Amino acid sequence: MKIRRKILAILGVKGILSVASLITIAFALVAYTAAVTVNPTQQFTIGATTASWTIFVNEVNQVRYLPAGFTEPTLNTGDSSTYAFKVVTDANKVCAVKIELTSAVDGNKFSNFNIVVRSSTGGAWSDETLYAGATGATTKSYITGLTSGDAAYVHQAASTTKYYEVKVTYSYDKVDATAQVTAVFQYTPLPQDSFT
Repeated sequence: MKIRRKILAILGVKGILSVASLITIAFALVAYTAAVTVNPTQQFTIGATTASWTIFVNEVNQVRYLPAGFTEPTLNTGDSSTYAFKVVTDANKVCAVKIELTSAVDGNKFSNFNIVVRSSTGGAWSDETLYAGATGATTKSYITGLTSGDAAYVHQAASTTKYYEVKVTYSYDKVDATAQVTAVFQYTPLPQDSFT
């Protein structure tokens, strides 16, 4: 009996030692690491952030530009006051930019306030296609500043640089009022894999 107890006691100790050595081996395994450096980049750069337009009572279908005002600005790529915003894409992502007013202009004063976007790669300005969404092929003629929440998107392909301006065609013909009007344009860049 005594011998049996000693054998069981020895086996018990050996079993415990075996488990302990397995745990030690598990903790002694070699581990490898890899460090990733994350470099955020901005595709969108704001240009002119303020403008002052003089408009006249009973003007119908007149045009103003952001930036500039009466006359279309001459683009100088080194001068951010000559464009509304700039987008630079690389080979990895295209970019959609949502354009809207933060709130509608007063429909009791304006009979129209239609917003389009023009673009340049460094030369003359040309009309940019406006889309109804950040993806998809449905287009829009303009953004109506008279409707709260109305927006449109420009789609810029990969590996391009474009400068944009805003063109507004308006009619201020409903009242003889000269109180200052503020229109705030909002741009939201949306990097994505494709437009489909």
